[in-house]
Amino acid sequence: MKKDILIEKIEALVKPITLELSYELYHVEYIKENGEFYLRIYIDKPEGNISLSDCEAVSRRVSETLDVEDPIEGSYYLEVSSPGLNRGLYKEEHFKKFIGREVLVRFNGSFNGMKNIKGILKDIVEDFIIVEAETEVKVPHEKIKCANLEGEI
Repeated sequence: MKKDILIEKIEALVKPITLELSYELYHVEYIKENGEFYLRIYIDKPEGNISLSDCEAVSRRVSETLDVEDPIEGSYYLEVSSPGLNRGLYKEEHFKKFIGREVLVRFNGSFNGMKNIKGILKDIVEDFIIVEAETEVKVPHEKIKCANLEGEI
C-alpha cells in the first residue's frame, strides 16, 4: 500500500478517537528508523500541555482500533506524543495557526542562495509562505523541505 494512502487510512481511523477524547489529531507519520517501523501519532489540545496520561489514553484506544482494523502489514511500534515545542508545520492549517511566530524553514536544495531561513512567519498564501528575516522572503511551497516552530522557553 502506498504510504500516502496508508497515512490517510490511519488518520481516518484515529481522528474520531482523538475527537472523542477532546484532542486534535496534529500529525501522523509512518517511518522506518534503524530497520524498525514506527507509527507516530501526534496529538494536541487548544490549551497545549499534553501529558503522559493524555498520550496513554489515546495510545490505548488507537491500539485497540488498529488491532481490529489492521491497516499495516508487518510489525511496527506505535508512539503517541505531543508535537512538542519545535513542532513541525505540515498542513496549511498549521502554518495559519502560527502566523506571527518564529519559524525555521529548510529548503529542498537551495533557494535564493540559502539552504534555510529563520524568521517570523508573516503569511501563507496559495503558492507560498512569507517569512520575514532580514528582508521579507516568499518561499514557494514546493521549495519547503520542512518547517518547524522555533521554541520559546
